[in-house]
Amino acid sequence: MSKTIYSQIAAGLVLGLAVARGADTPSKFLGANSCASSSCHGGGGASQNQFLVWSLKDFHSQRPFATLATARSKQIADTLGIKNPVADSRCTTCHAPLRAVPENLRGDNFNVSEGVSCESCHGPAENWLRAHTRTDWTRADRTAAGMRDLQNLYVRANVCVACHQNVDADILAAGHPELVFELDGQSVAEPKHWPAEKNGNGAQAWLVGQAVALREMSWQLASEKSPTESEINQWRGLVWLVNRAGKMDPTLPAPPDITFRPNEENFRLVQKWGDALAMTAAKISWTEKLSQETLSALANTTADFGAGISQPVSARRAGRLVLALDRLVAALPELKNNKPVQSALDQLFRLAQSIPDFDSTKFAAALADFSRALAQTHPATIAN
Repeated sequence: MSKTIYSQIAAGLVLGLAVARGADTPSKFLGANSCASSSCHGGGGASQNQFLVWSLKDFHSQRPFATLATARSKQIADTLGIKNPVADSRCTTCHAPLRAVPENLRGDNFNVSEGVSCESCHGPAENWLRAHTRTDWTRADRTAAGMRDLQNLYVRANVCVACHQNVDADILAAGHPELVFELDGQSVAEPKHWPAEKNGNGAQAWLVGQAVALREMSWQLASEKSPTESEINQWRGLVWLVNRAGKMDPTLPAPPDITFRPNEENFRLVQKWGDALAMTAAKISWTEKLSQETLSALANTTADFGAGISQPVSARRAGRLVLALDRLVAALPELKNNKPVQSALDQLFRLAQSIPDFDSTKFAAALADFSRALAQTHPATIAN
């Protein structure tokens, strides 16, 4: 399921049908082996081992495709009336995206079983493979040739979110796990085949990712005839979080003037706002002070888990909030190894992990403890 605000661009993100500078036709996919020579990205040195890291350590290698052949996938497919999940587009769009590449755009080394491979993220390589290492080429030159600029957090989030956020309601009902997209944490967890300086600011990546996730979620809900209550509560939780965090920088676009009621018109408005927020957040100059202020604002939201908020909505807010606090704490060096802060954060994770068992009162009390732990470390910037 290719989920983006731009349906046509979604296919481009998954299929990578990028048109290079000066070309009239889409670029061809050359296959991961085109990157694998020892003199390129298949060498042993830290600057040349990208293919080895991806192929040997990264979940995105063969595993997504192999997952479609498991008993669990077959069970989900049987429930949905899908004969073969390895070949059905409802499954392969994310688990084997190369299967959708037309025959005329497949190079000699093309292999659909590569899973989410080099070109799934970086774009089809035909027009940039030979030249992308040239020292006289800038990022703009590579982008013009069809190579995606993944240092741009907005671009990076768009590449990842299509397969890491939305799952159709009937597929969820059939047993597919629910997805929660969080750009920074998921990037940190991935085995690195890129230099640290290209990571970008973690807190900024978190906000861009959440805004893009909100856009995608809103798009899906606006497109569904009868969204489930669970989907709507998930949306409400993320709207709350992004609205809170987005207020910390005055240059970020304000939310639409609505009550965030779940109807198609409001979903479309939030979809548009989420995209504008993500695009703007990716461009601002993110500072440590902004990370501190955002962390402070989110830590002091105990009142938002009080009376009047339904248990399912509170649980969804908490689930998104603990991920936010985790990434913002990780972005501040003095807090990464702070035992009181980490202990309080661990307690919040424990309380937020089960939606049916979620207790708003206990979570609010633990959030107050977390806020106090922060205040002891940053009394000047983190108010209790």
